[in-house]
Amino acid sequence: MPDAPRRPLARHGRLPRRRGWGTLLGFVAATVAVVLVSGTSVAAIAGAQLAAAPHTVELSTDDQNTAKTADITAMQGGANILLLGSDTRVGQFDSDENVEGARNDVTILVHISQDHQQLTAVSFPRDLKVPIPACTNPETGTSYPAVDSELINESLGHGGISCAVDTVENLTGLTIPYAGLITFDGVIEMSNAVGGVDVCVAKPIDDSYTGLQLSAGQHTLAGQDALAFLRSRHGVGDGSDLARISSQQVFLSALLRKVTSDGTLSNPVTLYKLAGAALSNMTLSDGLAQTRTLVGLASTLRGMSTSDMLFVQYPVVDDPSDTAHVLVDEAAAHDLNVVLQQDRKTSLSDSSTGRASEESPTAAGTPGSDAPSSDAPAAGDDAASGAATGTPTGTATAAGTPTATPLPSSISGQSASEQTCTVGN
Repeated sequence: MPDAPRRPLARHGRLPRRRGWGTLLGFVAATVAVVLVSGTSVAAIAGAQLAAAPHTVELSTDDQNTAKTADITAMQGGANILLLGSDTRVGQFDSDENVEGARNDVTILVHISQDHQQLTAVSFPRDLKVPIPACTNPETGTSYPAVDSELINESLGHGGISCAVDTVENLTGLTIPYAGLITFDGVIEMSNAVGGVDVCVAKPIDDSYTGLQLSAGQHTLAGQDALAFLRSRHGVGDGSDLARISSQQVFLSALLRKVTSDGTLSNPVTLYKLAGAALSNMTLSDGLAQTRTLVGLASTLRGMSTSDMLFVQYPVVDDPSDTAHVLVDEAAAHDLNVVLQQDRKTSLSDSSTGRASEESPTAAGTPGSDAPSSDAPAAGDDAASGAATGTPTGTATAAGTPTATPLPSSISGQSASEQTCTVGN
């Protein structure tokens, strides 16, 4: 793939060294789609390939101990996994650039509820300023002091996977005993393995940086086209990295629907290709790189509805001192952190789909859509929700079914069941 032209300064992702690498989100979440929701058979295949697949790394002592002693299928408060996408050029298809170090340009926290009824994948924008704890880089031995405000994508370079995990743990208040670091060459093989992914485009995409040109309408994307779609930032929404996240969620939701609904999982050849493409591009924490863990992980998601698989963006606001960066939206982030800490079932009943996506016109009003019912409480209105049901929000009803806590409307995202379209720029 030819090098993209030099890009001007732009909001949320202006540094030339990051060319397209924030799109590792695509491979990260594709791995979620394949390894986490595809049933015990995929996990068993993955386990059989572990010996030939990833390097493994250690997390902090507390996280290591949790991973070794706990059963991922019955973890108190649910299971948490951090998935990272590195911007390293080493061994990648466009590694002609001489770029030192590596950053976690994609950071996704996957929370699987203890009752196995919901998966929430939280994307942290790469240009988000957060505190980073003191860390030591395991490869160079360099020690980095704690900092109060640094881009979250610097945590990997400060201290490897463990430092990124510690950073997100401090930000969310969660314990994260499992982690994986992923490169994205495999996205081509994975999209080919499922015969392409059907995506909807609401407004034409014309991106000279990735070479992607798509007319409005439905498109089946595989190979380089799928990769270009996931890489496209200038061609979608307002051209920001935040817009790209929502566009990628269109693709990933479509991928999840395809993997779980059209017989893909019953084809052993396809399963083997998918598992191999994932694991050959991953470095796993010691606790995750276990056959029993992967098999258990898959079993927790067996039978889960795509309507209960949520993609959300960690809530942020613009940095008033630098429009290329964003800061934590403290109030909304607190609400999200609390529901994850308390393992409450959540909903996006009043949330937007993001800066570069919208509901598909063919999905509106169709059976099984995720449109809220007319009597659903407003997002963030915990008191109204509790009053309407007669039970505290997020607790079990008399019938034993947990009520859903609506996330604040400022938290954008969608469920995997929602049929959405990318909006071109």
